Amino acid sequence: MESTAHLDLTEATGGVRTPVEETSAVRPAVRTSRQYWAVVLAGGDGTRLQSLTLKIAGDSRPKQFCSIFGEESLLAQTRARLESLFPVHKQMFVVTRAHETYYREELRNVDNSRIIPQPLNRGTGVAVAVALLHILQRTADAVVVLVPCDHYYSDVEAFARTVRSAIAGAEQYPDSIVLVGAEAHYAEVEYGWIEPGSAVSQAPVPLLRVNRFWEKPSLSQARELLGSGCLWNTFVTIGHAKTFLDLLCSQVPNVVRSINEALAKNELETVYRLIPPVDLSHQILALEPRRLLTVRDAVSGWADLGNPARVMEILARNNIQPAWSRDKFTQFPNPSGHRHQARRDNMRQDLGAAASTSEEDLLE
Repeated sequence: MESTAHLDLTEATGGVRTPVEETSAVRPAVRTSRQYWAVVLAGGDGTRLQSLTLKIAGDSRPKQFCSIFGEESLLAQTRARLESLFPVHKQMFVVTRAHETYYREELRNVDNSRIIPQPLNRGTGVAVAVALLHILQRTADAVVVLVPCDHYYSDVEAFARTVRSAIAGAEQYPDSIVLVGAEAHYAEVEYGWIEPGSAVSQAPVPLLRVNRFWEKPSLSQARELLGSGCLWNTFVTIGHAKTFLDLLCSQVPNVVRSINEALAKNELETVYRLIPPVDLSHQILALEPRRLLTVRDAVSGWADLGNPARVMEILARNNIQPAWSRDKFTQFPNPSGHRHQARRDNMRQDLGAAASTSEEDLLE
């Protein structure tokens, strides 16, 4: 990808650096934007699912390039979900150069200007920062939807409706970031959780404040979160590009500045070796709950594909039988030991006998 012009970060973010006030997350917009971009996060290494991808594809490719639920890869299925939401020229793909063997064919019909090959995987925060800087060079008032490509949805139309509602919320409250929270069905210990607060808007769907983030809680905490109506964090995240960039600058200003300067000089290789990894959820969003809002997704059937056992559970729950699953290969090494077994036992307890082979783990 060619170099980009140096972006004035103060101008791009509106110069906002002061602590956020309690009411800032609910300040309605004066006008609306129609410049929507999807950022497809496809740079993860997928190490937790490698035993399964090796079985399916015969190599250790990251899961986003693997055909788990049919003939198409998870990345191809993600692109298909976005077709009704974004024109192809408004989709940006963040990948990692080491995976070029896999993404070259997958993205053969995508213009190179919309593919960002990172020299290294430095986490979701860095991937989002580099994508935002590219987009802001093209569209100053862009509204951005961050989309992981290693998830499963049983109802694609429901996913699209939820994203449209979240975009409307981001348009209405441009100083906020809107998270899509899936309705929780059991006390999952391997997901992040969102503790929703009071509603700031009811149309087109309830838009709620976020009281707190919970990352991979203990089993007892997860049961409390489930009982209090908390949501699973899907990491589908929506907001104005300037708002995203402002949050990143407030927590990791040196990282953003380094990436911005490297893009202008075409020196990403050097900078990526020097900057630390940044986790968008843990290091950015979780520290700014007053600037977050959430919409509830109750019907899309979202699941994160964190380990082989969860994939098998999703296949059984949705009566999906891809060709690779038709042999006797149904047992996988337990990647998380007692914690994973506790999750499975707890899921059965929460959902009952009907969930004996059931449910759902950004790319982080």
